[in-house]
Amino acid sequence: MPRPSRRDDVIKTAIALFGKYGFNGTGVDMIMREAKVSKKTMYSYFRSKDELILASLQHYDGLFRNSFMKQVDKAALTPEKRLIAMFDVAKVWFMQDHFFGCMFINAVGEYSDADTPIRNISVHFKAQMRDYIKELCVQAGAKDADALADELALLLEGAIVTAQVSNRPDAANIAKNAASVIINEHLKKRE
Repeated sequence: MPRPSRRDDVIKTAIALFGKYGFNGTGVDMIMREAKVSKKTMYSYFRSKDELILASLQHYDGLFRNSFMKQVDKAALTPEKRLIAMFDVAKVWFMQDHFFGCMFINAVGEYSDADTPIRNISVHFKAQMRDYIKELCVQAGAKDADALADELALLLEGAIVTAQVSNRPDAANIAKNAASVIINEHLKKRE
């Protein structure tokens, strides 16, 4: 397997620092120092901090979504059970030492202006996660897959924020219990 490029090293370092200290709390100098790159090298890859943030969010998007979906698929065999397994996978994530919440929620919190590239990539990530949930809802046979996906996505988002803000990884269990009731109700409607 080829060694990651220096650009990839900078992005991975930036993701770790943005997660821990926030986007505004992480300076370019800190990233350069941790990634062991010069200013010249840094700016040869990224013209600005915002460009580095965008590259980091794009990279993290692919890593997180792919990992999350694989874990959910591995945790359960049927689409209905995968809808529940999402909350088990989330709990494992919440219990990690390096859990600092959702990078995309954090990005929108720090860059809240409408229709900016950072906000847009965050909105896109959330839409893709919701689309994944909807796909599982369709596969499970939900009559109104859109409504069920909206409800489950909201529960997942609430669990993420509660786990981060209140340091409560058990928020995943609470959301899972609510999700079970909602899923059962929606799947009854298909009959």
